[in-house]
Amino acid sequence: MSTLTARQLLPSFALAGALGKKVDILVVGLTSGEDGPEIALAEGIVDDGTLADVLDGLIAVGATGKAEQVTRVPAPASLPVASIVAVGLGAADRLDAEQIRRSAGVAARALTGVDTGASTLSVLDLGAAAVGFALGAYSFTEFKSAKPAPGDTAHPVTRIELLVSSPRTKGPKAELARALTIAEAVATARELVNTPPSHLFPAEFAARAKALGTAAGLKVEILDEKALARGGYGGIIGVGQGSSRPPRLVRMSYSSGKRGAKKVALVGKGITFDTGGISIKPAAGMENMTSDMAGAAAVVATVVAAAGLALPVDVVATVPMAENMPSSTAQRPGDVLTQYGGTTVEVINTDAEGRLVLADAIVRACEDDPDYLVDTATLTGAQMVALGNRTPGVMGTESFRDRVAAISQDVGENGWPMPLPTEIRADLDSKVADLANVTNNRWGGMLAAALFLEEFVAEGVEWAHLDVAGPAYNTSGPWGYTGKGGTGVPVRTMLAVLEDIAANG
Repeated sequence: MSTLTARQLLPSFALAGALGKKVDILVVGLTSGEDGPEIALAEGIVDDGTLADVLDGLIAVGATGKAEQVTRVPAPASLPVASIVAVGLGAADRLDAEQIRRSAGVAARALTGVDTGASTLSVLDLGAAAVGFALGAYSFTEFKSAKPAPGDTAHPVTRIELLVSSPRTKGPKAELARALTIAEAVATARELVNTPPSHLFPAEFAARAKALGTAAGLKVEILDEKALARGGYGGIIGVGQGSSRPPRLVRMSYSSGKRGAKKVALVGKGITFDTGGISIKPAAGMENMTSDMAGAAAVVATVVAAAGLALPVDVVATVPMAENMPSSTAQRPGDVLTQYGGTTVEVINTDAEGRLVLADAIVRACEDDPDYLVDTATLTGAQMVALGNRTPGVMGTESFRDRVAAISQDVGENGWPMPLPTEIRADLDSKVADLANVTNNRWGGMLAAALFLEEFVAEGVEWAHLDVAGPAYNTSGPWGYTGKGGTGVPVRTMLAVLEDIAANG
């Protein structure tokens, strides 16, 4: 990761009750309706006569209020800014926090080359506007030889003033602080995912996780390849043995200090690059496998943010890290390995490696006797076949699965509950070992992978598995507050789940 922290990679934010004299652009929201577009809730910030003039100017150049449409016009002389950027919010009766986040993200990208902007979107929802602006302005530039400077058209906005009616009161300050902690966590995950495998291999990933955890006051433990072998972590060793860059297991512990706090285990798949091993992947698109550690990145960022938010819940992250490469030392299709805890697995396909490292980590995580366990991984191409590139699949213990999916939808990451059919489980039986790592048919691959993981979850632990193979990495153009590359999914889901557990048990 660059020497800058994730917070430093985002714009700076301030609360204000009125437009400052050093603001370059004002961003307003525009809703659509039967009688035409309306400027959303800028009263008290901008006077009615000026608002009417701005609206007339926007309508004259074709602004409709359609969701995420961006329109820019010169500002009236009565406003101390050079121009107005209006971003569509869609129909007023359908407006929600996620639309505000997305529209703020689109607006942030329209502010490239601008030093300071201000916005009234924060009047609608301060937290959503802050997260949207922060993540929309994020860009990954560590390996660009020419960094854009302030004023350049490619440079993200430097500072954003969020306009609210009472900027100096405790409530807005706390809401902004929480929003920026969440945005920083998402940006941290994005930075890790976007870092190429030449620079983020297991040992380096572990070192960065330790640095992040130590800075947050977490207890961090790293097991190297020798400790993993001694400990019997057969899945992690088996996957990593084909690479010259050996595997790691990172444990990051946050203690809330609250008596009787619920204990939550987080597990994330950290394959820093996945060739498929001996069952090698097609060359086309393999470069995107730099993202195969997105689950681990999300887990690392989440446990750090839990400490930053001082959540009254205890969290332990168990993060397996390996590089899946073909070589003379790589595991072969047909090999049998012994997972941590003693279960034997026949490796039918070495490209189904994520479940092997996760199985070790899940067993280790369950030794801490957690109340809940959430694992996340870019696990199967079948997730994208079933749900597309923006909808995580959520599987696990039925009641907890539904709870996690509902929370994911509420925060805008849109997880969808999926079943674990018993008839698919029979296809994981092996003739030579306790389990096979894949089934013998092509159907229900996402569900089969989750059924494999279920075998390693301790009885009595409420468990949810999030398959984010598509949602964790955007290979198309920017949309909403999501740019190309790492998205940070499902950091916001996991943080919201932790908050929900802390509040409701």
